[in-house]
Amino acid sequence: MKIILIAVVIIAFGFGGAELLREREKKSEVSAMHGIVEELIMEPYLPGICRMSETDSNASGENFWRGALLAPYPGLLYALENGEDGVTESDYARLLLTEGSDEDHKGLPEEALEYGDDAMHLEKNMESALLKENERYLSEAEQKEEKETEEEGEVDDMPEEQSFACVEEKSYRYKWEELSSYESLVKAFYAVDSTTVAGEQLLQADALRDKDMRIQGSADAPQILIYHTHSKENFVDSVPGDENSGILGAGEYLASLLRERYGYNVIHDKGCYDEDRSYAYNVSLPAIEGILRDNPSIEAVIDLHRDEMPADRRLVMDLQGRPTAQFMFFNGLCRTKKGAIAQLENPYLADNLALSFQMQTACNEYYPGIARRIYLKAYRYNMHLCPKSLLIELGAQNNTEEEIHNACEPLAHVLDLVFSGREPERGDASKEDAPEGD
Repeated sequence: MKIILIAVVIIAFGFGGAELLREREKKSEVSAMHGIVEELIMEPYLPGICRMSETDSNASGENFWRGALLAPYPGLLYALENGEDGVTESDYARLLLTEGSDEDHKGLPEEALEYGDDAMHLEKNMESALLKENERYLSEAEQKEEKETEEEGEVDDMPEEQSFACVEEKSYRYKWEELSSYESLVKAFYAVDSTTVAGEQLLQADALRDKDMRIQGSADAPQILIYHTHSKENFVDSVPGDENSGILGAGEYLASLLRERYGYNVIHDKGCYDEDRSYAYNVSLPAIEGILRDNPSIEAVIDLHRDEMPADRRLVMDLQGRPTAQFMFFNGLCRTKKGAIAQLENPYLADNLALSFQMQTACNEYYPGIARRIYLKAYRYNMHLCPKSLLIELGAQNNTEEEIHNACEPLAHVLDLVFSGREPERGDASKEDAPEGD
């Protein structure tokens, strides 16, 4: 009997969702029924929908049921919320993807599996700087190896594994006066998703470069938190169930580099939040809030992911003679093209954008080509928890563990450049010239 009652109520509200488009004034009736149905059905049988909102305040009855019932029909939902006629579902399907399912590419067309050519952008002069840096490093390595062989008087039949060396001098320099306009800045640094718009008020080179992103506290207490909203993400040769491989293994290796090579106090959280991937951000939120509450000395939070690419597209480059995965910094802007998302406020948005910008700048100047362009999208992705928040897409599902670990080394170096305050350069740096050519 109870099952029949549940089915009847759900069907009734399904028809009610369509009726909302024609009679929005019937708010009171929907609101009155909301409490009853939530108590009988939603909480015991559909608890996930009850937690769709990330805000502490309860949504109104109309807003709750409108979102819950019309979620499979994003175009209809968008039309209802924005009062526009003639809006088709396909026009806004991508716009209204939830945070949790946003990076879940299953079932999406192939063109949706990558972040487009904009995110893969690499200027020719930057590519040239990378090749010169590699040639210089490999030449020095060969000379060193020849000298050691002569001194030892013997040749080792087994080639020695190529080790990573931090680049101490910039291979590329920006000409900042040419990046003063919003258009030129976006072209050089960003890929803006079609769901959102950034705007000049958010992206100004001087403001992004001048914000102080240094870690202030000592290593006597935790300074950096690394975690994984999608802890189950693996690479092509990862060992299923082995936390020393996949994105968890990458996070542990990055944490060890930051601890042992650069002296930071790092917590690596290996919690699993994506048993149901669609709710991963909602599930991880209270857990990360708890870690930050228990460790108030933490100043930087890194959510480490891996991307998803078509099988024939690999995010790999040659860096110092080693196959190295490329990575990407990702920012949620908490706004669609229609404006701010009220339920997804982020008081640290300017700080988040400054940190990814300074990281991208350092990557491009020290390791040109290692970082794809910063991707800007509509939602929040739990980046409101800390001013120094980063979401990093490290390689993709078709990268190898070796390529991923090789990428962690330049990534750790660039993190240290920014967190230590050695980058970005200020003052006279704005007058430095970028390499000539295009």
